Amino acid sequence: MVMFEPHSRKQSEVFDLELERLSNIVSDMHRIREGIPVEELAGKSPPFLDNWSRSERPASCLVGSCSGHPRLTGTGRLIVTSDLWLMSSDGKWARTLSRWYRLGDPVPSSSPSSASSDTGPSASSHPHPDGEGGRSH
Repeated sequence: MVMFEPHSRKQSEVFDLELERLSNIVSDMHRIREGIPVEELAGKSPPFLDNWSRSERPASCLVGSCSGHPRLTGTGRLIVTSDLWLMSSDGKWARTLSRWYRLGDPVPSSSPSSASSDTGPSASSHPHPDGEGGRSH
């Protein structure tokens, strides 16, 4: 999750770094769709990973009472969002992988700066994940 200044064109170094990283991923996805070989996308000397396996790790997300969601209808419905990518420094806006959220009041023990610590409840402890098949949006 990256903090951003909602009323400024100047953003932090972390913001700029993540923007570049995400832009590169999107560019590679477009190039794959165009038929560019992976060997060309990876460059001359990509790192080699041996004895590997797939794994999972926690990702920041938001949990809260949602109203006006395009897929999860209802008022005040408890949801877990998809991965949290951006949050305004004033705590009024958040961008998950799927969409923007206007934020109301945080839980009293939570704030935008403490929300980045991923100490909140896990997605598995909430009954209404924002998505299908256990995946959140």
